[in-house]
Amino acid sequence: MKKAADVAEEASNSKILEIAARAGYAVSGILHALIGGIALQLAFGNSGEADVSGAVAQLALQPLGPLLLWACFGACAALALWQLGNAVLGHRRESDNKPGKRFSAAGQGVLFAALAATIMSFVVGQGSSSRESTSDFTLALIKNPFGVALLLGIGVGVMVTGVVFAVRGFRRTFTKDLVLSSHKPVRKFQVVVGVVGYVAKGLALLLVGLLVFVATIRAEPEQSTGLDGSLRALKEQPYGPYLLAAVAVGLIAYGLFLMVKAKTLRT
Repeated sequence: MKKAADVAEEASNSKILEIAARAGYAVSGILHALIGGIALQLAFGNSGEADVSGAVAQLALQPLGPLLLWACFGACAALALWQLGNAVLGHRRESDNKPGKRFSAAGQGVLFAALAATIMSFVVGQGSSSRESTSDFTLALIKNPFGVALLLGIGVGVMVTGVVFAVRGFRRTFTKDLVLSSHKPVRKFQVVVGVVGYVAKGLALLLVGLLVFVATIRAEPEQSTGLDGSLRALKEQPYGPYLLAAVAVGLIAYGLFLMVKAKTLRT
């Protein structure tokens, strides 16, 4: 058992896995930028699906799309393994081995594993609209005895996560995870895209959680349509197109931040 644990720890700390994991952040950044771009199109009256499925579908349409998706899948899978390794075996930096940090790493590991699975579904030709899958998931849960309570908990949990993201952006605590540049213009860019990106991502998550919560309370699972549905709902509010455009620009900024994080993450 000890030998197996040592092998696992050595693998999780390997330079190759770290490089692949950093690429996973870059892939996530590209997807967020694409989602932001689609949301911006929606704000100006064009069509599109502003969520992960829509972004991955756009990647699939690019030249060498299948090869690109395989590379994205590998990077996200590596990042999922790396984060799960940090959660189970601990981080390299002793200061990061607090329960909160390890729990966060576990959560990120699960999220990036789900992202890798979504990308793989498009690789094998089984990709579908996440709006429909979210509604189907909500409907299936509502029919279960404890489904309503679970959905309400999910909605609240996503809203709380959104608030945490926004607060982290305003307080700039994300800078602790980065190696900030010594050049003032570059350092300013790192901080600005982080602040704007975290706040926009937080608002988007808050909207998603609110939509799940309201759809559950009203027993209308078809209204639980994930990020795309939340952004479309935002557009229907007073000054909605302007609000949607602002969130879209923020999501693009968050994508840029994740690309910066891929390069400057402190390990």
